[in-house]
Amino acid sequence: MKSYDLIGSIAILNEKVKGKEKLAKELLKNHKNLKTIVARKGVHHGLYRLRKTKHLAGKKTKETVHRENNTLIKLNIDTCYFSPRTASERLRIAKLVKKNETILVMFSGVMPYGIVIARNAKPKKVYGIELNKEAHKYALDNVRLNKLSNIELMRGNVKDIMPRLKIKFNRIIMPLPKTSSRYLSLSLKYLKQKGYLHYYLFSRRVPKKQIKSLKVKKITKLNQIAPGKYKYCIDFQKLA
Repeated sequence: MKSYDLIGSIAILNEKVKGKEKLAKELLKNHKNLKTIVARKGVHHGLYRLRKTKHLAGKKTKETVHRENNTLIKLNIDTCYFSPRTASERLRIAKLVKKNETILVMFSGVMPYGIVIARNAKPKKVYGIELNKEAHKYALDNVRLNKLSNIELMRGNVKDIMPRLKIKFNRIIMPLPKTSSRYLSLSLKYLKQKGYLHYYLFSRRVPKKQIKSLKVKKITKLNQIAPGKYKYCIDFQKLA
């Protein structure tokens, strides 16, 4: 497992790394782009999948702007969930998007999926729904920061908002691997025939998920989240 992650100008050290204070000073000295070094405290927890960090060195801030896939993503690492390890996956999804698609990102956070798609593809419109007030605030900032006009963001529970939209989507993204199964039937209700669903989950083996009305197009193994356990994405297509 990597000893640290980089989000913008902040390096986040793995809590199991030995000699964190020494490593923090070395990182600041050797990487001029880094301004802050923190260490993880505990595991992701709660409804918003947050993880606290402890300041070790440099500027005392938890806010940064992260560069990824021709985009800028502003966030607070303690109040918003964001994984830099999924950057290549976000670009993979963007490259699948066809011109003029209408797309929904459920549990959209600070909107990295939507912003990467809007910047690197040509969708008609991208919708994002997020419950976390802080993440939604940064998502609004990120749309302005990237000067995008084809994104609409809504704050609230997907179960409440999706029926009010009265829209069926060409593509739905579900980046909530721990509990996505609870929302699968909801997503299918608002997915167009022959539309695509990107369903994320945690598993210790390659998932073999068979769902009536859906065809598996591809299964992608992503980052390791525990010994022997990985995040996967299943790309489904809704049958006509």
